[in-house]
Amino acid sequence: MSEARTRLLEAVVTELDERGLGDRSLRDIADAAGTSHRMLIHHFGSREGLLVAVVEAVEEGERQRALALGPLERGGEQVRSAYRETWRHFAARAQAGRERLFFECYARGLQGEEPFVRLSAAAVTTWLPMLTKLQEASGAPAGVAKARARLDLALIRGLLLDLLATGDRRGTAAAIDEYARLVQAG
Repeated sequence: MSEARTRLLEAVVTELDERGLGDRSLRDIADAAGTSHRMLIHHFGSREGLLVAVVEAVEEGERQRALALGPLERGGEQVRSAYRETWRHFAARAQAGRERLFFECYARGLQGEEPFVRLSAAAVTTWLPMLTKLQEASGAPAGVAKARARLDLALIRGLLLDLLATGDRRGTAAAIDEYARLVQAG
């Protein structure tokens, strides 16, 4: 990725975090990011291509953040703390714009809309190897680790949809806490 493209992408992610992207025009996004719509088209092809690039960049950052947590010792309080901290991160109000954009782009990909299609399977397949390795490092047998990794991913995403739809912070936090208790119990 070119340095100019990387800088533009960072500026757009900052704009996403500060004001959201919603149905804003490419010109409006470009102005807010300190560039022209032509430069965004040059680097990303279209508004849709920019949205995909933003989601991919944010997802990569989140995978790196998750990897930094490292393996968790099953049965220890560290497990519950890690799930709670992960949930606090994703459920933070500051993350809402990122989460809404992710689900919007994911849904558009599931409908077969280009260029979002490439996000559909990647939203799972880019996470599973890393989460599976963390599960294995935490002591899960190889055959079980991938299933647990998929459960973790599905649970977090499902609760994020719940939170975005209902705004029920207390209920979703209680659900993640109960899941962490079940995981801790083994």
